[in-house]
Amino acid sequence: MTSPAPASPVLRFESVRKAFGEHVILDDVSLEVPEHSVTVLIGASGSGKSTLLRCANLLEVVDDGAIWLDEQEITDPRADADAVRRRIGVVFQAYNLFPHLSVLDNITLAPRRVHRKPRAEAEARALELLDRLGLAGKAKEYPDRLSGGQQQRVALVRAIAGEPRLLLLDEITAALDPELVGEVLEVVRDLKGQGMTMVLATHEMAFARDVADQVCFLADGVVLERGSSAEVFGDPQHERTRRFLTRLRESGRL
Repeated sequence: MTSPAPASPVLRFESVRKAFGEHVILDDVSLEVPEHSVTVLIGASGSGKSTLLRCANLLEVVDDGAIWLDEQEITDPRADADAVRRRIGVVFQAYNLFPHLSVLDNITLAPRRVHRKPRAEAEARALELLDRLGLAGKAKEYPDRLSGGQQQRVALVRAIAGEPRLLLLDEITAALDPELVGEVLEVVRDLKGQGMTMVLATHEMAFARDVADQVCFLADGVVLERGSSAEVFGDPQHERTRRFLTRLRESGRL
C-alpha cells in the first residue's frame, strides 16, 4: 500500500536573505512550518527573529530567496500583499489596539471592512472568542480600561477573529509585567490545542520548551540549529546553542 504524500508546509522560507545597508539580518534562512504545528524562534536580541516574522508578513521585502504560504510564493512581486496579509494573523509586542474603539469594535473592524462579514456575524464570532479567552465582560470597554494582559489577549482575539491560515507572534509578553505573562501564554497553549499553525519568537524559554513542536535557534541571522523541543533544549548540538542555553539556566530563565 502506498503511503500518502506528506502535506506541504503552511509556510516555507527558501534561502531568504535580508540586509539593511551593510548589516545582514537574515543570511540564507531555509525553514518549513508544518500545518497544525508551533515553531518557536529563540536566540539573543538582534539574531533576526523579528525580521523573519516581518518578512513572512511582507512588512519587510526580502533581498534574495523566496517565502511560500501554502502553494503561493508570496515574495513574488506580482503577489497581492493585502490578500496575503488577510491569511496571516500577527500580534506584536505592543498591543496596537485602536484607543478610540471599544474592544468589540477593535476585533470586528477587519472582519467587517476587510473580510466583508456582516456586523452581526462578526460580533457573534468576537463575543464567542472573548468568552473563550476569559474576556466576556470586556466587549464594551475601551483599551485604556484594561490591564496589559487583557489588552494582549484582546490583540490575540483580533488576530484570530479573521480565521487566519497562520499566526505570527513576536515577543508578545515582552511588554507585560511578570504576573500577566502567564495568562497570555495560556491563550497560546489553547490555540495550539485547537490546531492553529503558529510561528512565535519568544524569550520565555520554559514556555517555548513546553509548547514548541519545532525549535529554531538563530544567531547572526542564521538558523544554527533546529529540531524538536527535546532535541534542542535537551541535547543541543551546536556550541553556540549550548552557550545560549547555559546562560539562560544560570540566570534562572530556563
